[in-house]
Amino acid sequence: MNILYLTNHLNIGGISSYVLTLARGLRAKGHNIYLASSGGELLPKFIQAGIVYIPAPLKTKSEVSPKIVVSLFKLLGALRRNNIDILHSNSRTTGVLGSLLSSLTHTAHISTCHGFFKPRLWRRLFGCWGDRTIAISQAVKEHLMEDFGVKAENISIVHNGIDVNRFRVQSAEYRVQKKKDLGLGEGPIVGIVARLSDVKGHIYLIEAMKTVLEEIPDAQLLIVGEGKMEKELKALVQKLKIENNVNFVPSVYETPEILSIMDLFVMPSLKEGLGLSLIEAMAQGLAVIGSDVGGIRSLIKHDYTGILVEPRDSNQLSSEIINLLRDAQKRKFLGAQAQSFVSQNFSGEQMATETEGVYSECLNAKS
Repeated sequence: MNILYLTNHLNIGGISSYVLTLARGLRAKGHNIYLASSGGELLPKFIQAGIVYIPAPLKTKSEVSPKIVVSLFKLLGALRRNNIDILHSNSRTTGVLGSLLSSLTHTAHISTCHGFFKPRLWRRLFGCWGDRTIAISQAVKEHLMEDFGVKAENISIVHNGIDVNRFRVQSAEYRVQKKKDLGLGEGPIVGIVARLSDVKGHIYLIEAMKTVLEEIPDAQLLIVGEGKMEKELKALVQKLKIENNVNFVPSVYETPEILSIMDLFVMPSLKEGLGLSLIEAMAQGLAVIGSDVGGIRSLIKHDYTGILVEPRDSNQLSSEIINLLRDAQKRKFLGAQAQSFVSQNFSGEQMATETEGVYSECLNAKS
């Protein structure tokens, strides 16, 4: 198959990681992979993987942006020259572009829904979900059906996958040096890797950390990510007077390095399609705590592969963090079960195989 991926940009983030892992996996299966995007930090990794890059001005959040029209005319020729069989979009804006390209060329269009969208009238009337929609979890599938009227038979659940071989336990010497490099102390580290957005629940983790420090004064919170809430979150840290125990670090692609120094990973999201960074933390063998919402329920079996807490509940969150930081044996048990679960169910190879099946079904249906 000749497959063209559409994505807004290639900066560090869940969608870029998803497309890179999927593209690598399908190229290894012998498919020809093309990518249209506005580019970004991870572009060299796509080039290195042998993926053909087609620059297009797709960095927009508007579904009616003129950039979509410009990209449409630019990509029409590319589709024909490269005999593209499958268009695969990965956002609302690229979904609009994919639908336009599909209607003009009769190319099969698949979209992946990576999370939750507000059910605005425009989106309900003009879904642009493609011939088939991939939902990354059961919760996302239900969202598509209930909020946008997408038919169940047109939705395939394919969980995000990762290269599990990237994640391994580092030596004690490595951890010590990495902590020094980041200006961290010797105390236990609670971490989160997520964009700094209100939906990720950082506020409740920071509030919980205030209580944690009353019981475990040398504990540290490591917040990895960037986003619009950075100033607000840093102001909250100052207000609670815990700035000496909270560190902010920009987004990183090599998440195994940053995860390897954590003792506990927390994902206190208010909504979550699945949680790629949570999957990666589990692959690293970390004990994890996550909100009992959305796709997180697909990953955490309470008291077995992690701990589930109610969203927006800083008190419960602080209690569970304290309990786990004080119980190394339970952290080790939860981490081992989490690592095994992810290895068996969320590998990049499995995601590529299941997605390849969706492509084949879609092509057979169109023919």
